[in-house]
Formats: sequence, C-alpha cells, structure tokens
Amino acid sequence: MALNELAHEVHVNAVAHGWWTPEPSFGEIVALCHSELSEALQAYRDGERLVDGACTAGADCCRHWDICDSVGCPIDDNSAETNCKPEGVAVEMVDCLLRILDWLATTGIDIDKLVEAKHRYNRTRPYRHGDKRL
Repeated sequence: MALNELAHEVHVNAVAHGWWTPEPSFGEIVALCHSELSEALQAYRDGERLVDGACTAGADCCRHWDICDSVGCPIDDNSAETNCKPEGVAVEMVDCLLRILDWLATTGIDIDKLVEAKHRYNRTRPYRHGDKRL
C-alpha cells in the first residue's frame, strides 16, 4: 500500500475515533508525536522488546508477537475480546509515524513523492552533514 493511501486510511480511522473533534492545532499534532517518541524512549530504557503483543483475552499466543502472528491470533479482528495489541519500542515509533501520516493526509501533499524526493536529496548530502555529532 502506498503512503498516500495508508495516510488516508489512518486519517479516516482517527476521525472516526474522535481525534479530529475538535480539530487539533499543528502544535497539538507535534506534541502528540513527541509523546509517542517519549513512550518509545521509555520502553527502550525499560528493556522492552522491539515488538511484543498482549491479547486482551489473555491468550498465551500473544506473549510474543511473532508467535501470536504465526498461530493465527486474530490481530485483524475488531473484537476487543480477541484482538492482539502490538506493544514495544518499535510499536511506539510506529505510533508516531501514524500520527504524522494522519496529519499529512489533511494537507493534500503527495506523501509518496515527497518521501522519495527527500530521500533522493539526502543521498547527496555529505557524511554527517559537515561532521555533526548527532
């Protein structure tokens, strides 16, 4: 799925779940992204796995996400009783990505072309952009 299409689906879901009532300011969007990144950092500091899962029904299949997915736990099921919730460091990073895609969906920007253009430009930059430390 292309980023433009994914962003649209993410935004439709966010609207349906009330995250755009009232419409958030740009500052609120940035703060929510920052919040997700802070959660990723804290999960990393706590030694959490990159990806794990917790089944709301308490099923043993979801103690490890790779096992959960391989045994057919209904991760695509919308039922709160059977849905596996992905957790972990990488999941928090993805939460930030989803927040960004949600906002980008409202801008009319061709996200796929922009990502490709920025990546193409980054390939031309010097090593560490002039010896930057971070």
